[in-house]
Amino acid sequence: MHIDQRRTAVALAGFCSFLNLYAPQSVLPLLARELGATPADVSMTLTATTLAVALIAPFAGTVADVVGRKRIIVTAMFVLVFPTIMVAFAPTIHALIGWRFVQGLVLPPIFAVTVAYIGEEWPPAQAAGVTGLYISASGLGGFFGRFISGIAADFAGWHSAFLLLAAMTLVFAVAVAMLLPKEQHFRGSSGLSKSTRQMLHHLRKPQLLAIYAVGFGVLFTFIATFTYVNFLLAAPPFHLSSSMLGSIFVVYLAGSIVTPLTGRAVARFGRRTIVLAAIALAIAGLLVTLLPSLPAIVAGLTIVAMCGFMSQAVSTSFVPAVAPEGTSSAVGLYVSFYYIGGSAGAALPGFVWNVAGWPGCVAMVIAAMLAMATIVALFWREKPVISA
Repeated sequence: MHIDQRRTAVALAGFCSFLNLYAPQSVLPLLARELGATPADVSMTLTATTLAVALIAPFAGTVADVVGRKRIIVTAMFVLVFPTIMVAFAPTIHALIGWRFVQGLVLPPIFAVTVAYIGEEWPPAQAAGVTGLYISASGLGGFFGRFISGIAADFAGWHSAFLLLAAMTLVFAVAVAMLLPKEQHFRGSSGLSKSTRQMLHHLRKPQLLAIYAVGFGVLFTFIATFTYVNFLLAAPPFHLSSSMLGSIFVVYLAGSIVTPLTGRAVARFGRRTIVLAAIALAIAGLLVTLLPSLPAIVAGLTIVAMCGFMSQAVSTSFVPAVAPEGTSSAVGLYVSFYYIGGSAGAALPGFVWNVAGWPGCVAMVIAAMLAMATIVALFWREKPVISA
């Protein structure tokens, strides 16, 4: 019972944070019309959040290395409710971007510290599998955030959609506060200065830097793909509504189904092999999205989602294994690089879109994936994890 509650709690934490993180994605064309913004401008509602996450993540980790895990996670979940309500009442695109930035400041204490909690509270042979469960729940949260906002926006407007998400966030905060056990294996730093030194020490480890670079690439490709495909599908000949765009993100469920199997795959083949295979398959999926067919595009997006979730689960679980000391700050740095990649993925393809449309965005994403593959091939040298 205790173990089931623990797994349920970390899954709910992941679900809740990603429920809010990408919620505007399915209503971007609607926001652009109602607020008089361009695709590049309205994509800032994603860039602002991911940039805020990148800025605060390392510091959330250093504080958690001193204070502890559960206290930080639960407090952040309750605080998240307020900026989510304010997003719902934003009168302009600038106000919306501002409150989305505030949301991003609150998210790292949830997911960065949860990953550290998993790495410390489960044995190494099980941590990759539990991280896979957490990533799977995060994927479900990402899907439902987009799906709920799209459906609610069509029926009651985008303001009501974000109010609904705020109410759901409050419910999940209460659930995690009740279900998540206090950490048992936490080894705290003696103070913030020592934790900060540990964080800086992580930046001198080549293996960690290689993991961080892959994290950057994973979210760059995710955000670039799943942001700008909305503008492709909202335009002729597809003309998809906000609710239909939200439904497209059902492809995330494929990633959520596959990701819990990551632990077994890592145990058998090793992290390096799994990520290289996932990148190769994701490139194939992207090429499929160039076909002028909605079923083909959905199939290609499904492949990209599955491979992206697996790559994220493998690289995330790699961090605690490489950095057993100062784990939260190491994970916080990973999250920072990850969301810097997401910020770049939301902003940079906007310039390419204006010149070359969707084919140009696909070319940019494939170039990023090839760079990731090169880093993994050269620097991710490690033995497979043998499961007990």
